[in-house]
Amino acid sequence: MLIAKDTVVTLSYRLSDRAGEVLEETPDDAPAVYLHGGYDGIFPKVEAALEGRASGAVLDLVLEPEDAFGEYDAELVRVEPAHLFPAEVHVGMQVEGASEDGHHVMLYTVTDIAEGKVVVDGNHPLAGRELRLWCTVRDVRAALPEEVEHGHVHGPGGHHH
Repeated sequence: MLIAKDTVVTLSYRLSDRAGEVLEETPDDAPAVYLHGGYDGIFPKVEAALEGRASGAVLDLVLEPEDAFGEYDAELVRVEPAHLFPAEVHVGMQVEGASEDGHHVMLYTVTDIAEGKVVVDGNHPLAGRELRLWCTVRDVRAALPEEVEHGHVHGPGGHHH
């Protein structure tokens, strides 16, 4: 079966930075699985490169920031009073907070704590970075009608949210 709209694709992958440092890799016993066809389960450039491929296909792609986690946006860095955070706040901790306009919930990473202030960054940790993705297609199957209806793959044993 070839990868096309409304197929479920199982991948093994390795993601590295420009210098070749491995940032993320699927373990052999836990491959990535996504619903193909514009359901936002994978980066569009990767999805386009996988279109029409079969099990066993291997891809080696360079992802520019706009193809992956976007450009780094300095406007997403905020300095907030420490009293707004729990006592156990620490660098690397992720916290939810309102966007500057107050209309969206965002995930922020604490990047610094000093002098009663906490610096949080709403950028994805890989924003602004060129990445390299190596992946192997391990399996392709037709999506179940419920998966297409819900827009995502269901795990073993059925529907899980």
